[in-house]
Amino acid sequence: MAADLTPADFSVVPTLEGLPAAVLDWLLTHGERREFAPNETVVEPGMPAELMLVLLQGSLQFYVVRNGQPEPAFRLDTGQISGVLPYSRMQTIKARGVAVGPLVVYTLHRDLFPELEQVSPELVQRLVALMSDRARLEARGQERDDKLRALGKLSAGLAHELNNPAAAIVRAAEALNQHLRASPTLMRDLLQHCPDPAALDRLTALALAPTADGPPLSGLARADREDELLSWLDEQQVPDPYALVEGLLNAGLTATQLTEAVAGLPPTARPAALAWLEAKLASLRLVHDVQEAGGRISTLVHNVKTYSHMDRAADFAPLDVHAGLDSTVNMLGFALREKNIQLRRDYAPGLPLVRGQVSSLNQVWTNLLDNAISALPPGGEITLRTLLEGDFVRVFIIDNGPGIPPEILPRVLEPFFTTKPAGEGSGLGLDIALRTVETHGGKLEVSSEPGHTEFCVWLPAQSS
Repeated sequence: MAADLTPADFSVVPTLEGLPAAVLDWLLTHGERREFAPNETVVEPGMPAELMLVLLQGSLQFYVVRNGQPEPAFRLDTGQISGVLPYSRMQTIKARGVAVGPLVVYTLHRDLFPELEQVSPELVQRLVALMSDRARLEARGQERDDKLRALGKLSAGLAHELNNPAAAIVRAAEALNQHLRASPTLMRDLLQHCPDPAALDRLTALALAPTADGPPLSGLARADREDELLSWLDEQQVPDPYALVEGLLNAGLTATQLTEAVAGLPPTARPAALAWLEAKLASLRLVHDVQEAGGRISTLVHNVKTYSHMDRAADFAPLDVHAGLDSTVNMLGFALREKNIQLRRDYAPGLPLVRGQVSSLNQVWTNLLDNAISALPPGGEITLRTLLEGDFVRVFIIDNGPGIPPEILPRVLEPFFTTKPAGEGSGLGLDIALRTVETHGGKLEVSSEPGHTEFCVWLPAQSS
């Protein structure tokens, strides 16, 4: 019994306002008053969820563990109610609750809820409404956290994707700067020997002629070609043939082509001519590298724009499912390559458009693909399949991973359900995906066995 409490102590609790005196007396008789010192732990993760907690004085701060570190989750103040409530399915405490200053709590054991329903159906209704509000807030928080985690993964992948072409541009720019600075000296050395203009024309033509794109040389064939070029450069009395051989080899030039190009030059001019030629070819190759890297960055920016549809409003509009899938795959490209996952597309031709919100549906594809990537071992396979069935577009995301255990499968679409350790996310994002699909008039199905896990999204096709 809460011996040190009176009905007046409940006046700070809005949920208990206006209740008959008999109900308050029942609460005092069947509950318990507890006091906690500042910074004292009230509940721990893993404890049985057995008590309803009513804060009569002080505050209670809850923490969750993420990445091994406690992080503030939420805080309850005087007059608020926490813990287990009537009809709640919560079995264990998931967060650590610590008293903020002196704390006085009224507790009621869940075994007394059936009797409380007989004593005051009105109070039970209030508590159930409170639980519903709490569930809505938690669902919104989960949705926000899952979106932030998805954004973090996409941002990390995008950073990796952008880093490679950006670094290539920096390296190429530095090398190109060195070549351009050396170019006047090389040209001066060449012209000092006053070569024949016709011979100079043959040299410059070779520098500007595009090399043929053939199959890459094998390691043995390249080594043979390199030895041949080194011998030829030695014959031309080039002071440092190793400095030129890689550039000439990368340009696809052979000793025969170079012999024809320098045939009209005096022997004393050939080392300077070959050095100029290699520098010119290297500069052109570096410019090509910069163009290619810049094009890659432009493609990534286009992928981000397509994924987020920054140029579209958030209203429902006709959408191409294939475009949404492809832009999501592009955004997750780094994660796929990191685990060497093979991606197969089996798209139905002439698939009609669906009506939906671009960002919301792309979040569905992100959640389903991210879960598939997480479930797969290195070298696994994901299949994206679409087809038209009646008035619905069906989108399949299939992986050949270990599958979802049968005892877990019926629960994967439940709110807040997760197979991840504490601190590694609040869920699989599947509840969010389910609610999003349902708001689009569709449904989400899942089936799984070892080697084949299949999520199927049904979306109404837009009538033509």
